[in-house]
Amino acid sequence: MPSTQLPDYGLDAPSALWITAGYGIVAVAAGVVVKVTGPNGWWADLALGSGITSLGYAAVHLWSSKRGKLREAQALLDAIPWRGDEHVLDVGCGHGLLLINAALRLTTGRAVGIDVWSQKDQWHNRPEATLENARRAGVADRVQVRDGDARRLEFPDESFDVVVSSLVIHNIPGDEGRAQAIKEIARVLKPGGHVAIVDIAKTDLYQRELEAAPGMTEVRRSGTNLLFVPTPKRVTATKA
Repeated sequence: MPSTQLPDYGLDAPSALWITAGYGIVAVAAGVVVKVTGPNGWWADLALGSGITSLGYAAVHLWSSKRGKLREAQALLDAIPWRGDEHVLDVGCGHGLLLINAALRLTTGRAVGIDVWSQKDQWHNRPEATLENARRAGVADRVQVRDGDARRLEFPDESFDVVVSSLVIHNIPGDEGRAQAIKEIARVLKPGGHVAIVDIAKTDLYQRELEAAPGMTEVRRSGTNLLFVPTPKRVTATKA
């Protein structure tokens, strides 16, 4: 029987959200208390202003993490001309947002997700959560997850028709490591295959590395999406 539960794609950068929201609550409370019980100084207005700003950012962060990233993922995947028989790799799959939504576009194809399962970058990030989301979405038979480092992809050359990644590669330490991840993505892509990456930083580096990679063509970087916090850009390319 199909699952009645929707996939839960996790909360991104939870520590940043809790810190910002916590500061906002404390600052607003302090500002209100001082205005009511003490001298109405400029610092009370400052506390209120900074607290409200922090709470506003936390609200947008939460919306982006729970709703905005779904829209961004669909837009990224819509740029790929799907046939349905593709072999897909999601680099840093997390709870499976791109992995599962790519699998929903497949018929005979299969999707593989790799991750280092960092708890810092996504709350409750673990393979079991990803597989549960695949079950809820009805694509468990088309999805596989495994441990994997983007800088050392354990796949042969030209293994995948599509390689995707969302909000992951900027977390790799150092530009050298990030560049190595892009080289690995280009290496495992089949001729005629497509790369689609969305990230909040270092997308200029991704563009340069894809342009320099053997066989990569049609490398494009989008403008900034201002409706998502932190604001991302997309990088897409094709292998000739």
